[in-house]
Amino acid sequence: MARSGYTLPVFAVAAAKAAWLHLQTGSIDHQVEVDLLTQTATIEIQQVACLDAGSALAITLSDPGDNLDLTRNTPIWAKVQAGPRQAEALILEAGEGLGKTTTGDPAIYSFARRLFEANLLPLIASDCTLTVSIIFPEGRQLAQRTSNEAFGILEGLALLGTSGISQPLSAEEHLAEFRQTLQIKVVEQPRLIFCIGSNGMQVAQRMELPEAAIVQTGNWIGALLVEAGLRGAKSVLLLGYQGKLAKLAGGIFNTSSHLADAKLEIIAASVAEVGGNLTDIQAVLASKTADTAHQSLIERGLAVPVFERLARQVSQRSVAYVQKYANAALAVGTVLFDRKGQIIAQDESAIDLVRQFRE
Repeated sequence: MARSGYTLPVFAVAAAKAAWLHLQTGSIDHQVEVDLLTQTATIEIQQVACLDAGSALAITLSDPGDNLDLTRNTPIWAKVQAGPRQAEALILEAGEGLGKTTTGDPAIYSFARRLFEANLLPLIASDCTLTVSIIFPEGRQLAQRTSNEAFGILEGLALLGTSGISQPLSAEEHLAEFRQTLQIKVVEQPRLIFCIGSNGMQVAQRMELPEAAIVQTGNWIGALLVEAGLRGAKSVLLLGYQGKLAKLAGGIFNTSSHLADAKLEIIAASVAEVGGNLTDIQAVLASKTADTAHQSLIERGLAVPVFERLARQVSQRSVAYVQKYANAALAVGTVLFDRKGQIIAQDESAIDLVRQFRE
């Protein structure tokens, strides 16, 4: 049977708790209990030491269970510093290798913050403020193998997720989980928002879109569009990184690069459609990523017409896909954003759907 593990926030919290307990008591605990909000977990601590009278450091290793996770055995350090009470009892900082958002904030998201608060606030005296700095010594290097930058997480890894448990799911089980979420939400929310990639939530939040309507899709956009049509959804707002969603404009509805990856060719075709010349097309095809292609088109004055056309085409192909496989009429709008989470294009349908959400 596949073994479950824990997500990165759990190990970061465990290291911080171990360091703080050591600073307070001088004891060295090689295991700490972490409150996961719904249950507890026992986490192994590799090392712990005082740095001076007011600070300590603890180290643990990530264990995601039997998942294909590039952070397996990643060292996670937590440095804690005690000081006089400030406005907040607990301050979380990004050390080396922990990413930052485009606004400069630590890439520590709501679930992770709740874990830190649940596990550390009860241990902090009323006259003390505890500053926690999370360090991933290998974070910058590992982040280069992720799509973090595409979603506005810079310079390292992020502490995100909605659960402390890392469940080893097959591809089919992931799709089944997404479908189940959609089936539950569409009952109350016939107008849905598809976020491609978990970090797309940040863009949805900045757009002030209702979380109750958001469905994560992974790479199974086509299957979930059809599911939405079959379940009676009225509309879907597609919200995603342009390098992913552009594939739909070429009829690729499973966006896994292991299956098909023609995004540069699709962008290049759009360049031709809006009147770009052979040099413009060649520049796109020579790009290493969709982001560098986008930047090249900005410099050539073609980015706006190219990506607006792509947004329209994504929506049109999606509507036709649902009609073909679900025999259902589903309104679809498309919003494309860049690696920093900045919107670069949206079609008229998307503008209308966003307006409806805000009414």
